[in-house]
Amino acid sequence: MPRRERPLDAGESELLQFAADLRRLRELAGSPTYRELSRRAHYSAAALSEAAGGRKLPSLAVTLAYVQACEGDSAEWEARWRNALQHDMGLDGQSPYVGLKPFQAADAHRFFGRDRLTSELLDLVTERRFIGVFGASGVGKSSVLRAGLIARTDLPVMLFTPGADPLDEVAMQLATVRDESVKALRAELEDDPANLKRLADGLLVVVDQFEELFTLCRDNRQREWLITALTSGPHVVIGVRADFYGHCARYPRLVDALRGGQVMVGAMSADELRQAVTEPAHHAGAKVEAALLARLMSDAVGQASVLPLLSHALAETWVRRDGMTLTLAGYEQAGGLEHAVTQTAHDVYTSLGTAQRKEAREILLRLIAVGDGTDDTKRKVRLGEVSASEVLDKLVAARLLTLDGDGVELAHEALIRSWPLLREWIGQDRDGLRVHRRLTDAADAWESLGRDPGALYRGVRLEVALEWRAHSHTALNERERAFLAASEAAEEEVRTAVRKRTRRGRYLIAVLVVLLAVALTSTVVALNAQRSANEERNNALALKAVGEAAALRTTNPALAIQLSLAAYQLAGVPDALRGLRYDAFTGQQLRQSGSEVTAMVLTPVQQLLSGHRDGTVLFTDLRDQPGPREPVRMTKHEGAVVAMAISADGRTVVTAGEDGYVHIIDVSLGRPSEIGTFQAHAGPVTAMAFRRDTLVTAGQDSLVKMWDGVRNASQKLVRTHADVLPKLRHVAFSDDGNRMVAVTVGGDAIVLDVGGGGELYPRATLPQAATTASFNQHGDIVTAGGQVATVWDQTRLGQRKNGDIPGEGGQITAAIYSHDGKTVATANEDGTTRLWSLPASGAPIETVRLSGHAGAVTTVALMPDSDTVVTGGADGTLRLWEIGGRDRYDRACERAVPRMTEEDWNRYFPGVEFKPPCPSQ
Repeated sequence: MPRRERPLDAGESELLQFAADLRRLRELAGSPTYRELSRRAHYSAAALSEAAGGRKLPSLAVTLAYVQACEGDSAEWEARWRNALQHDMGLDGQSPYVGLKPFQAADAHRFFGRDRLTSELLDLVTERRFIGVFGASGVGKSSVLRAGLIARTDLPVMLFTPGADPLDEVAMQLATVRDESVKALRAELEDDPANLKRLADGLLVVVDQFEELFTLCRDNRQREWLITALTSGPHVVIGVRADFYGHCARYPRLVDALRGGQVMVGAMSADELRQAVTEPAHHAGAKVEAALLARLMSDAVGQASVLPLLSHALAETWVRRDGMTLTLAGYEQAGGLEHAVTQTAHDVYTSLGTAQRKEAREILLRLIAVGDGTDDTKRKVRLGEVSASEVLDKLVAARLLTLDGDGVELAHEALIRSWPLLREWIGQDRDGLRVHRRLTDAADAWESLGRDPGALYRGVRLEVALEWRAHSHTALNERERAFLAASEAAEEEVRTAVRKRTRRGRYLIAVLVVLLAVALTSTVVALNAQRSANEERNNALALKAVGEAAALRTTNPALAIQLSLAAYQLAGVPDALRGLRYDAFTGQQLRQSGSEVTAMVLTPVQQLLSGHRDGTVLFTDLRDQPGPREPVRMTKHEGAVVAMAISADGRTVVTAGEDGYVHIIDVSLGRPSEIGTFQAHAGPVTAMAFRRDTLVTAGQDSLVKMWDGVRNASQKLVRTHADVLPKLRHVAFSDDGNRMVAVTVGGDAIVLDVGGGGELYPRATLPQAATTASFNQHGDIVTAGGQVATVWDQTRLGQRKNGDIPGEGGQITAAIYSHDGKTVATANEDGTTRLWSLPASGAPIETVRLSGHAGAVTTVALMPDSDTVVTGGADGTLRLWEIGGRDRYDRACERAVPRMTEEDWNRYFPGVEFKPPCPSQ
């Protein structure tokens, strides 16, 4: 017969209750013998019997084996065991590690690893009156200031963070130290910031999280006030996040005060980190397993911002320790260094119901100041902004948030960096969070001013806030709702008053309109008749003057120019521009590369990329004119650059060469940079163009290929055409990407329809030999080949729309449309570039002729306004031509000497008021 268990000692301790409950669990399992339990649990009968003996707490492993052998709930008993462990140790949950929270002065007994830095600060305090402590978020600045400097200094200390109202924060802290009225101290400080020197005499003023002056304080006057007050004489130490160093540099007083008094907090050394891990446990009577220490050193040494994560991971490992030992298994169970915070936050969040999760999200987002060019930071708010609730209590209990007096904030900014879900929430509505922050600040200011109507939102600010509220799921607090309601009511009062004034004004206007209607009707009829007669007369005089100008061009060129200008000025007759086409435009030479320009691309922000016969691709910033910088070589092909193309969004340029490769250049950041290259064809590339986001290349191998993902250098071949077209020398796509014109090596210009998957369906071959072709925004096509360029009607393929553009005896090397499709530019073998106006009907009209290249013009590009032309030539030069607007008139007038007299004017424009086109000299 088995021996009966020894009765438990008398008492009601947690340990005795734990043992009694284990015995009760065994009874519920049918009172198996300890030998039977040993067989089930794979532990000795003595160990299991001792677990329920009530003399000492068994290990967690033995406890769980006992429970499983009795078919109990392991999770429930693990929680019971941890609770019993805390009572058994007399710690009642007090961890030697502070978790995400910074160390306070009261935590100095468990603050280790920063002795050298603390000593340096203490020495500096005796030597200087102003010290700046800088370091990355999470490096431990706050802990060094509080548990290091403040705990060890002999000086009385006034500690505060700037918050949204630095003046109020300083006054409240001084009132606590001096036992005086906050209101009186605030008035004295506001009157003169230098008074802080006298009021804080003998104190060490420590300003932690000084960056709040830039993230939370919206009042520039208060910023200036605090900086002036702190630099006026008291002993001051400020702790600043390193990424706000540049903000501090904007204030000369701060720069002068910090000169020679800056301390940079960096990562802990290996020895310092070992002390920070092992010493707190040692002082609590525990130890750190060697395997855990090695793992922690591997995970954390050399990382500056890892301390909050490390402290939190250790705090969670402490909860999961085995007896008095922090183990590697407990550390991994807690999630390790990278995931302990995430796991804690995730566990708390997932334990909430749907409504509570929404509340938790709103609470957490309220505690974040969204960065503007800097990292996001935590934001301390008063409990009036975040109402007390069960959710808030759970977040605080999990040490994700900290309560301090009447304020609440994130325990540490490491939570922002380490919890992906929180980062996702911020990223989903970053602009909306900024609107909400401004609304909260405005509501607080309105309340502090006694709900002064002058502090309400009006106009655009109100519209933005209402638009955000209409589309946001964020719940407003009572103060914010009252502020917006008052703002809407005030705006509606203004609108009502305006409507009343407008209604009265309309009545008066209606009466006046009735009285004037009769008189105006007859006047309008007369004026319209007179205007029509004048227009007909002006058109007739202008057309006649154009003819007279053509006759005078050789005998009296000055008068011919002025007649042309006057005719265009009088009636806008396009033919009048013919008289100006030989204006002497002098192009500015941009570059002399020494190698023929073979291709060119002009970006929407006036960046020019040119390809050359020797394979180089050069970058020129046209915004630098006059006096551009030297060209920057972007890339180099093995062989000539054959083609260049720019994506529809203007952010990516691609170049193709005889070497068969395509180079990808990102031009979105102001300074182009090559981001990738790939081989498109086994032999030379012969043509290339973008179709929407798809790059199309043609090669000497007679293949046409379509590539996706080129814009981010993750190109993927999605389609190859092998038999649809002959070998190509040029391709272009319509704006909608539904049509393609391909020019073959044999000179045929073939128009094709493009299917949604990139299929090609030939439609027609244009009846004119070509070397290049392009579309305008309406879908019309211009081709160039031989001694003629032709404009083709997109609705009737094969039908000329405006007639041929002549090369006047020379070869036309290229023809392109302007952005609006009203102008065609032709590049010519004789070294000229010509601009042709396209009337609604009739032959194209030559308006400008540009001369300056020593050889053939090989490529031409137009700015969107068509007033600036860039040309490249066989002579290796790039030229910039300004031909637009008033400048063109001025150039013509420079040559129109002598000026037209009033007598001349009356001879050609009788009955028209004398308005000479060129000013008198």
